Amino acid sequence: MMEQMNTALAESMEQNMAAQAEFVESLSGTVDGSMPDQETMTSGMEGYSRAYEVWMDAAEQMTEQGAAVAEGEDVGPEEFRDIWLQSANEAFKEVLSTEAFAAANGQLMESMMEMRGDVDEATQDAISQAGMATRDDIEEVGERLVELERRQHAVEEKLDRVLEEL
Repeated sequence: MMEQMNTALAESMEQNMAAQAEFVESLSGTVDGSMPDQETMTSGMEGYSRAYEVWMDAAEQMTEQGAAVAEGEDVGPEEFRDIWLQSANEAFKEVLSTEAFAAANGQLMESMMEMRGDVDEATQDAISQAGMATRDDIEEVGERLVELERRQHAVEEKLDRVLEEL
C-alpha cells in the first residue's frame, strides 16, 4: 500500500509539474517577442514567484500527508487531490492577476483580431470569386435601399404639396 501511495504521489507531482510547465510555456508563447516594460516584468516575476511558493507549499503538504499515511493515519486519496486542486487554483490566480499576464493576454487578443480580419477578407474574396454576394455587396444594397426610401419619402411629400395646391 505504501508503495502504491508513493507511486501515486510521485505521478501526481510529475503531472502537476508538467501542467505548470505547459501553462508557463503557453503563456510565454502568446508574447510576440517584444520586451515588456520594467514594471510589467517585475509584476510578472513576482506573480510567478508567488505561484512557485504555492506549488512548494503543496509539495510540502503532500509530503506531510505521505508521512501521515506511513505512520498509519487514514488519509484518503481525495485529500491529496484537494491539495493539488486548491494549489493549482491559487497558483493560477497569482499568475493571472499580474500585469504581465494582462499584457500577454492583450497581445494575444490583438493577434486574434488581426487574424480574424485576415480570415474575413479571404472569405469575402472567395465568396466574390464564386459569384455570390459578399457582405460588402449586401451592405451596399442596404444603403441604396435606405437612400431610395429617403428619396421616395421626399417625392411623396412634394406630391402631397402639389395635390394640396390643386
